[in-house]
Amino acid sequence: MGALTHASLVEYLLEEAYEVAETIETGIPGEPDSDAELRGELGDVLLQVVLHARLAEERGSFKFDDVARGLSAKMVRRNPHVFRPDGTLQDSFPATVEEIVRKWDAVKSAERPERRGPFEGIPDALPALAKAQKFLDRAARAGWAVPAGELGETPAVTSEAELGELLLAVVGSAREQGFDAERALRGAIRRRFDGTS
Repeated sequence: MGALTHASLVEYLLEEAYEVAETIETGIPGEPDSDAELRGELGDVLLQVVLHARLAEERGSFKFDDVARGLSAKMVRRNPHVFRPDGTLQDSFPATVEEIVRKWDAVKSAERPERRGPFEGIPDALPALAKAQKFLDRAARAGWAVPAGELGETPAVTSEAELGELLLAVVGSAREQGFDAERALRGAIRRRFDGTS
């Protein structure tokens, strides 16, 4: 194995993050075995953070402590509805999730005034389905019309299980016709939102 680099570690960081997601989605909260597995998987993600910070420290760029301090400052700065500027907790909190989201979006916009729209900052590397969800979430929060049910024949779903089956059927149909569902969805995102970020 060659020298460790940020680039050579990316696949492990992503793999560990997916393992955390799987543990959360398949585990039973409060069950000792599930909690132990989650604790271990979170440790694996933290190890990735430590490794990346160590590589940066070797270059003289930053240390793990800098990452932790930056995270703490960001949490205080981006959550004025929770924290006072000194990091202590506010006496009261907003009553609605919408109010929290509005405050969060306002702080993020103030931090990044160079961003031209609500879609900047969405990683290109996200899987297409996750990317589509993120684009649609941001569009809705920005007050844009969100394309849903525009296909006319799109069946209504009443549970995540039904949605999963529908998505699986769509991917299966795409596969049978020789289409790449991931690539097709990325293309739809580009066509729908191109030039809007």
